[in-house]
Amino acid sequence: MSGPGKTPPPPAVGVVTVADQVVALQTELPGRVSPVRVAQVRARVNGVVLKRFFREGSEVKAGQVLYEIDAAPYRATADSAQASVAKAHANLDQASALVTRNQPLVQENAISKQDFATLVTNQKQAAADLAAARAAATSADINLDYATVRAPISGRIGQSLVTEGALVSQNEATALAVIQQTDTVYVNFTQSSADVLRLRKAIAAKQMRSKSDGAVPVRVVLEDGSELPRSGKLLFADLTVDATSGQITLRAEVPNSDGLLLPGQYVRVRLSQAELPSGILLPQQAVTRTGQGDTVLVVDADGKPAPRPVTVGGEQNNQWVILSGLQKGEQVIVDGFQKMMVPGMPVKPVPWTPSGAEPAATAASAPAPSASAPAASRK
Repeated sequence: MSGPGKTPPPPAVGVVTVADQVVALQTELPGRVSPVRVAQVRARVNGVVLKRFFREGSEVKAGQVLYEIDAAPYRATADSAQASVAKAHANLDQASALVTRNQPLVQENAISKQDFATLVTNQKQAAADLAAARAAATSADINLDYATVRAPISGRIGQSLVTEGALVSQNEATALAVIQQTDTVYVNFTQSSADVLRLRKAIAAKQMRSKSDGAVPVRVVLEDGSELPRSGKLLFADLTVDATSGQITLRAEVPNSDGLLLPGQYVRVRLSQAELPSGILLPQQAVTRTGQGDTVLVVDADGKPAPRPVTVGGEQNNQWVILSGLQKGEQVIVDGFQKMMVPGMPVKPVPWTPSGAEPAATAASAPAPSASAPAASRK
């Protein structure tokens, strides 16, 4: 401790040394979840629903039986078609036998060639009648099979829209049920065309660069603020700007094996479309944000703190991305602001070590105890 009349030692303040690093620029955008595949189960024949074979809300497999429609009239039609096939086959056998029997006779002029030509024509007509009968039988079998309604795709089936005893029609607008595949889902979101243009210009001017591997990972934030542990991937960005909103549509594919994402759900997505090759990250409590601009305190060569205006580019894991205003090797004060009682008083910079998770400081938030400036001046 200093004696009377002696100058007190400079107070210790926590500082971070500015260093360049590759910084991925994150963007957070609102989005909606949609299934990868969705199919409406519809009746393909007319009839009364006799039975339902699935549990609502369960997983179904492609080809699984879902409903049974009264098949009695279609079974009768199929039986009649099979009888017509048998009759046509018998007629063809008879016509073929007559042609075979009269073939030698026409060569000996025992019958006229005109009569033999008629027999050949009848044989061909019988063959055509058999083909038509077989086609009709196939059509009848198809309609009979349609009386058993099967799942067109695998997925989770929702509420049944009809009950046993309901009369359904192949021309009916209402679906019987809806199946959605949600093991993997799409997240559709939009970004303003102005942001996209600004990003492309910055990349063209080499102020930023696109991701080196070309892949753009997407993180999904749920409505409660929690982030899914698994990241998705950006599939595409639309080439057309919506004329009414000035937005560009983007789509990401996200794994959803645990079913946390539901079709139609509102989420937020975080993605890094570009990166700064020489970016600077500072703890948020080191930056004072006001209406006049953003500033930090830099320890100069004399050990005195001096304000320095900076340009903030965004937030990254509770840190501000600094685009300009600082040089590599400079020391920025992070905590110990309350110890600097006299402006311009020398300070003793010591390396700052974060204690636990640093809170995201805002203009109205209180700083960490004995670690940062008063709430009215720090952000």
